[in-house]
Amino acid sequence: MKKYYVYMVRCADEYIYVGITNNLERRIIEHKRGLNKSCFTFRRRPLELIFYQDFNDIGQAISFEKKIKKWSRTKKQALADGNFDLLEIYSECRNATHYKYKPKS
Repeated sequence: MKKYYVYMVRCADEYIYVGITNNLERRIIEHKRGLNKSCFTFRRRPLELIFYQDFNDIGQAISFEKKIKKWSRTKKQALADGNFDLLEIYSECRNATHYKYKPKS
């Protein structure tokens, strides 16, 4: 069965890059060596792998990657650290228009 990996690397400028691959070891080596000058991470090296999760279904992997790409850096870091309490806090809506903040009539 083929495996797919969603991964996060921390760049030298503290940016957290999210990617997907079917060969994690090879892909991290490619990032670190900077084999492709047009790659987003090329000028942000050195890189450090901080998180990965494997999937058996490519659709689930793509969906998860798209989801976490939209997250803030602090929320991504909470996931990488395995700090699920903090991740839950960062996931809460803090918008003033959110139903939690509307006065009850």
